[in-house]
Amino acid sequence: MTADPFLSPAASSSTAAAPLLREDGGPVRVLVVDDEASLAELLCLALRYEGWEVRSAAGGAEAVRVARDFAPDAVVLDVTLPDLDGLTVLGRLRRERPGVPVLFLTGKDSGKDSGKDRIAGLTAGGDDYVTKPFGLEEVVARLRGLLRRARAVAPRPRSVLTVGDLVLDEDSHEVSRGGTGIHLTATEFELLRFLMRNPRRVLSKPQILDRVWSYDFGGRANVVELYISYLRRKIDAGREPMIHTRRGAGYLIKPASPA
Repeated sequence: MTADPFLSPAASSSTAAAPLLREDGGPVRVLVVDDEASLAELLCLALRYEGWEVRSAAGGAEAVRVARDFAPDAVVLDVTLPDLDGLTVLGRLRRERPGVPVLFLTGKDSGKDSGKDRIAGLTAGGDDYVTKPFGLEEVVARLRGLLRRARAVAPRPRSVLTVGDLVLDEDSHEVSRGGTGIHLTATEFELLRFLMRNPRRVLSKPQILDRVWSYDFGGRANVVELYISYLRRKIDAGREPMIHTRRGAGYLIKPASPA
């Protein structure tokens, strides 16, 4: 594909990472525990983008209940929660799932308290930690490392996304609709992949900017509209549209309506 000036280094590096599956062939399961709704949503989107199955909980007691039913392969756990602190939650999770890897999130980024939090978390059995603010790519990379060390996953040889008659091969970067090949730039490919990772889900401009470009464009948020228009010309031109706008909310992709 041709070079694209809007593709960030973080986005381009993510394409090289081999997808992961559980040993039974199913998608990796991750539980995200954080009471900051916007942050939890971004984390869930980033992890779903990897093809993983994700659930979230806003509190410690809820996290324990969800983990009991969901049986996660890894947990992203905020140290500070409204009901139970992260260390207490960790202890309860480990009683039921002794080997599950846990990545702590801490909002304390300086001073003695930061070091104490990290030492306490690791001493209590946490496997790793990241400090807020953090990059989504860093969280994904840390989780990949924890999952591999726990030997809970195996590389997946090939990943193909399909929405209706639109097919995207993540390994070869080939895209086709109705059997006809479509040439995309690097950023167009990343944007389409993000949409196809979340079919029928409305994705806002900030979510798309964070995932595809990995940083805030400030006043240039219209770059999302620009690239959506590029994709429409290539994906939907002369065909029943698949890419849709939800005014005031964002964009989504779904199979074309039957003729």
